[in-house]
Amino acid sequence: MTEKTLLIVEDDLALQRQLRWAYDGYRVLVAGTREEAMAILRAEEPAVVTLDLGLPPDPDGTTEGFATLAEMLALKPDLKVIVASGHGARESALRAIGEGAWDFYAKPIDIDALGLIVARAFHVHALEAENRRLAAGVTGETALGGMVTAAPEMLKVTRTIERVASADLSVMLLGASGTGKELLARGVHEKSGRKGEFVAINCAAIPETLLESELFGHEKGAFTGAVKTTEGKIEQAHGGTLFLDEIGDVPLPLQVKLLRFLQERVIERIGGRKAIPVDVRIVCATHRDIDAMVADQSFREDLYYRLAEIVVRIPSLAERPGDAGLLARHFMRKYALRMKSGVKGFAPDALAVIDAHPWSGNVRELENRVKRAVIMADGARIAAADLDLGRAEEAALPINLRAVREAADRKAIRHALARADGNISGTARILGISRPTLYDLMRTYDLQP
Repeated sequence: MTEKTLLIVEDDLALQRQLRWAYDGYRVLVAGTREEAMAILRAEEPAVVTLDLGLPPDPDGTTEGFATLAEMLALKPDLKVIVASGHGARESALRAIGEGAWDFYAKPIDIDALGLIVARAFHVHALEAENRRLAAGVTGETALGGMVTAAPEMLKVTRTIERVASADLSVMLLGASGTGKELLARGVHEKSGRKGEFVAINCAAIPETLLESELFGHEKGAFTGAVKTTEGKIEQAHGGTLFLDEIGDVPLPLQVKLLRFLQERVIERIGGRKAIPVDVRIVCATHRDIDAMVADQSFREDLYYRLAEIVVRIPSLAERPGDAGLLARHFMRKYALRMKSGVKGFAPDALAVIDAHPWSGNVRELENRVKRAVIMADGARIAAADLDLGRAEEAALPINLRAVREAADRKAIRHALARADGNISGTARILGISRPTLYDLMRTYDLQP
């Protein structure tokens, strides 16, 4: 469909009519409730949505609006949602952007200004679609922070980070262990323009009794064994970026001290009385359910909002079709060179189990398996037995039946392209179809060879 589809979610009938007639160049659809909006989203798959946060049954608040935003983005992550609210505009704006909204405007509505925002949203959506088409056909790209990926799901994350890297905001990375949170944190630092160092600390790997000293440093004689004054990680990162990995493991008493530092941007070493100003960008990460920790008060809510000015959720390896094969080749080359091994590639059965495995340990698990396989392989090709992996079932989250079919075709073609190293003839053989049929499918789904 060449006509651009815009969904307006607004419960005020007069404003609905005003907005409907303001957009002559678009196919405009209107919904007044979350249920109507989700039904239209499933059926029509619009690229851009304007969403009033004050929806029934909470027209005077924002609860229903934020629930609608979350449900929409869960169903269609590439959707550009432009949020409107007259309720605490600044607070709503920050929260909406943090939860994935593309842009924000305050009521009363300026039709001309909103029209520019909508036009820009369609333009960016089209650019991102083109990026996905280009990425779908490559056999591997080094993205932000040196991350190897060709998955649109991960490229979206890297684009988000590139967008916010230059802003002086704290970033929280949420994702399972082994998804590459430290690589992305380094990417934030590299794109930030900060001249200081990137300093990382794993808060779960250091005993609770030593963590405060590691972060804030100590003066000579502050405690037994403190034979000299030592800078903490925060001071070492002055002018640069501090990466707090596994922030969810920081004990409550230390959370209070971290909060004070974030509020005042000064620290005191253990045993010291001098306030030391520090200029540092904070990036943190955790694999824990941080929202649940805030709810049960095992993580301070005020600290969470200081650390989570921008929240980025990182997909697991299982949610990145095709990346397992690309990464496996990357790690195979890396360790074959390092170990002076004669391994040159993967046997078909090895690629099959790599595609089928759920990778609960994500990229870290994959790297360890490939490293082991390079050591264990008898010949030039790694076999399935060298990886010692089982099989796995696959699942999909559909938006509608057409999308299910398209997702299945896309996933199969991307897996096959990765396995065939981008070779069209090899991909067609793997899929059991002719080259012309494969080209037709790739044109249909905008997959570039």
